[in-house]
Amino acid sequence: MRNKLVAAAIAAVLGTLSHGAQADTLKDIFTQGHVDGELRAYNFNRMYDTSTVKDASAFSGAALFNAQTATFGGGFSFAGSLVTANSFGSQSHDPAAIDTTLMGPNDSVSALSQAYVQYKSSLLLVRAGYQYLNTPWMGSSDSRVLPASYNAMLVGVTPVKGWDIFGLRSFGWKSRTSSGYTSDNLYYPPTYSGDSMFGGLGGLPVTARQSNGAWALGTTYAKGGLKGQAWYYNFLQFARMGYVDGSYTFKTGTGFDPFVAAQYVTESGSGADNRLVQNNAALFGVTGGNVKSRAWGVDAGVAIPNGRVDVSYNKISQESGAVGGGAIISPYTAAYATDPLYTTSMIRGLVEQGPGHAWKAKAAYNLFDNKLQLVAAYAKYTTELRGNSHDVYFDVIYNLDGYLKGLSLRNRWERSTGGTGLNPGNQS
Repeated sequence: MRNKLVAAAIAAVLGTLSHGAQADTLKDIFTQGHVDGELRAYNFNRMYDTSTVKDASAFSGAALFNAQTATFGGGFSFAGSLVTANSFGSQSHDPAAIDTTLMGPNDSVSALSQAYVQYKSSLLLVRAGYQYLNTPWMGSSDSRVLPASYNAMLVGVTPVKGWDIFGLRSFGWKSRTSSGYTSDNLYYPPTYSGDSMFGGLGGLPVTARQSNGAWALGTTYAKGGLKGQAWYYNFLQFARMGYVDGSYTFKTGTGFDPFVAAQYVTESGSGADNRLVQNNAALFGVTGGNVKSRAWGVDAGVAIPNGRVDVSYNKISQESGAVGGGAIISPYTAAYATDPLYTTSMIRGLVEQGPGHAWKAKAAYNLFDNKLQLVAAYAKYTTELRGNSHDVYFDVIYNLDGYLKGLSLRNRWERSTGGTGLNPGNQS
């Protein structure tokens, strides 16, 4: 299967009313606020090497508007984001020829992606309402035309510079193709409970009970060449996850800086209330009586002037009796291919293929004062349930300047070959 994505991501800044400031009056809260946004145009083509499965494509233009008040009361502010996407009548009349991962099967989708109240000081951050999250396994997954967002409470503490501690509780989410917030995730069917959540992994029936969201506790640390983070997630009724990763860059002063990194994932979950267990969800064709997964990875490479080169490896252990044979349960990245595993590619990784191992080689280089960015990668997957496959990937980004500063043109291309049930018409 060949996947071609031409993303003319028109990141045009719409303007700033004024820089954020401390408001002295009710009027100042709004007049000293901040407004910005983006315009995007996105085209996605999914091409198969067989006549038995139709090629699928989708085009969308989108606008993302953000607004935030000035701070008041010693650190309080309000913020909101409105997103809207439209195909401008370009969607095929044949539903099978529409790539629904971009914006679903409809001609338009709009949503309030952020609407929150926030308190922020040098030590404490508290944010409640619709918001984007930025954690390893719960994020905005912004690799299509619109980002995902969450109905959540987030608390962050910064004891010292470079060290942050976070706690969050989410009560629902809006997928990349949804117009509202629902109590589901990427293991539910696309139109579950009136949602329009396309592009997920699925596995649950329409009769499955709703998800109750998730809560998480994590910490991040960065100083010099050292970076690390540790997270605990409780995806309610799905899985409990522990995740750690860390990296170290050896600063040589020559412009050539070697780095090493490692990551580890562990998951568990059982009981009659587990949605995957109680519905006999056959992930990758395998049902189970519990959730159990173990995964690890390493990455090594060198940062060079204007670029970097690295080679990475991941392994997910096969677990007898577990859902998906030991697959990682990732309710908010599964099939989005936005998880933090080092070897994940543009359209899939080990989260989307189940237990097995993978390695990936990647090179990135910037030219013309970073206006032109080039990326090439090769990944090889050897899995227990989805066979063996490999991906070739290229990514080209050009950032214009002058009168067109803020305009970016991007072309992403990936060809996936082999596997079992992965690439129709291309099994070698």
